[in-house]
Amino acid sequence: MEPKKSPKADLENKRNIFVQIGFVVALGLCLLAFEWTSKVDQAASLGSVAEQEVEDEIIPITRQEEVKPPPPPPPPKVVEVLNIVDDETEIEDELEIEDTDIDEETAIEVAPVIQEEEEADEGQVFFIVEDMPEFPGGELALRKFIANSIKYPVIAQENGIQGKVYVNFVVDTDGSITNARIARGVDNSLDKEALRVVNTLPKWKPGQQRGKPVKVSYTVPINFVLQ
Repeated sequence: MEPKKSPKADLENKRNIFVQIGFVVALGLCLLAFEWTSKVDQAASLGSVAEQEVEDEIIPITRQEEVKPPPPPPPPKVVEVLNIVDDETEIEDELEIEDTDIDEETAIEVAPVIQEEEEADEGQVFFIVEDMPEFPGGELALRKFIANSIKYPVIAQENGIQGKVYVNFVVDTDGSITNARIARGVDNSLDKEALRVVNTLPKWKPGQQRGKPVKVSYTVPINFVLQ
């Protein structure tokens, strides 16, 4: 069969051209839409603002009323009762006044005043008394006795330990040494030797307070020096 259409009436060969023209027109319309601007008419006036007067609010000043304490109650009234007595009525209770004049012959009884002497507690230990305890022969004899009795511990010599040990003890009422302890020590070996020497001390002359022997605390320093 032969085609009935004329080749000139066939638009298929011009299809690409129409498509391109359509794209160009659409793109042009988009650009026109983005570039389109509208001008705003200038307003003649922005209007008027009416001024309104605002009244200042006055805050009243208030003061707290002072609360006064209630008045004190009135003192009780004292009613004096007067008993009217006739002149002829006898009064039984009469004031008797004794004569206090004292003659030389008047004897005065005086109650005897018993003064109790304060006795010192036998177990009380004094630190300072009127007569302090004394070692037989004095302080110099005490130092000689300690120097001759000391045996320097070998372990302290090997380790080079030396120093001063303070020993505190109590001189009893009979002069014996009791309650020996270390007041300030240096080393265990030196402390033991110092206690041993103090416990071997002979009896002292006891301390006295008001003429009576009392217990007195005493401290002796023992110096350990390596030569």
